[in-house]
Amino acid sequence: MGIETSTLDRSAIHGEEMVLNIGPQHPSTHGVLRLQVLTDGEIVTKITPYIGYLHRCFEKHCENVTYEQVIPYTDRCDYVASMNNNFGYAVAMEELMGIEVPEKVHHIRVIVAELNRIASHHLAIGTFGLDVGAFTPFLYCFRDRERILDLFELLCGARLLYNYIWVGGVSHDFPIGFVEKVYEFLDYFEPKIQEYNDLLTFNKIFIERTADVGVLPADVAISYGVSGPNLRGSGVKWDLRKNEPYSIYNKFEFDIPIGTGAMGTVGDCWDRYYVRIRELEESVKITRQALDQMPREGDVHAALPKKIRPPKGHVYSRTETPRGDLGFYIISDGKPKPFRLKLRSPAFTALSCIDEIARGWMIADVIAILGSLDIVLGEIDR
Repeated sequence: MGIETSTLDRSAIHGEEMVLNIGPQHPSTHGVLRLQVLTDGEIVTKITPYIGYLHRCFEKHCENVTYEQVIPYTDRCDYVASMNNNFGYAVAMEELMGIEVPEKVHHIRVIVAELNRIASHHLAIGTFGLDVGAFTPFLYCFRDRERILDLFELLCGARLLYNYIWVGGVSHDFPIGFVEKVYEFLDYFEPKIQEYNDLLTFNKIFIERTADVGVLPADVAISYGVSGPNLRGSGVKWDLRKNEPYSIYNKFEFDIPIGTGAMGTVGDCWDRYYVRIRELEESVKITRQALDQMPREGDVHAALPKKIRPPKGHVYSRTETPRGDLGFYIISDGKPKPFRLKLRSPAFTALSCIDEIARGWMIADVIAILGSLDIVLGEIDR
């Protein structure tokens, strides 16, 4: 990409300073993102992210389709965690309409959401290793992620965009033998987490590349609205599944991993990475409990409304996705289409703090810092 002189502050460029464009077509930008980096030699003095290359028009599309038709559009926002996006929209609509879903549906939703959280963190961990030069962990993570995608394909016929969690229920009940296959996956996967630790987490070179780099202090994270593993990596024990429980998360025992500065300073790249590793363990715990407690009988379509036409009113609802606090604000005017629908993207707020935490680091460290934030551009360019 050439330098856009119209967007530069020419007075800021002097001596050895130069402008470097990273992206938008670059694997380490984790999507079509352009970072305009002002550097003094190898040292970064300012970063300006340019977004909008993957504009989905999500919110405007949703205002021109029926409430039922919105769900496939939520898939395409955070396309790495589509089940969690379906879940967030369904929870918001059910609150707006006063729908209470059957107990079995609650368990099914939690199971698929936590499996998708594991699959999403696999992508985050594997690509983060790739960003700092470790290729093998990427292969290990994708090997195990494929098993989850195989389960989703068996469940609803799709491997990426699911349209599975509907307002009032889910599209399909678990097929025969599916519960046993999920148990088999959990038994297979749990020991693999230690494999990731041996291969990457406590690797000396990996620690040197990520510890004490890109420190995000807790007060800065809160002021930017950062949430999810990025906030917890800064030592803030906040998870909507625990602090503001939705669905049936209050029935399960699990911990909230936070950054402790075990390898450096609290809130560094390593802490953000390690929180995701530990969340794999917690998602396994939740999935096992949900499987154990799930009613084996019940109609998953029992609460599906024949026609979705909520009363006049509005709702703001939040759920915990793999990237953090996902919010849906919906205004209904009593018609079959939303009057307004807005999405609060956790990846957008995470990206907004990159200039704050990357200044003073080297260009190579910018790649590690961006990778540690685990952004998805489909959600940012909504």
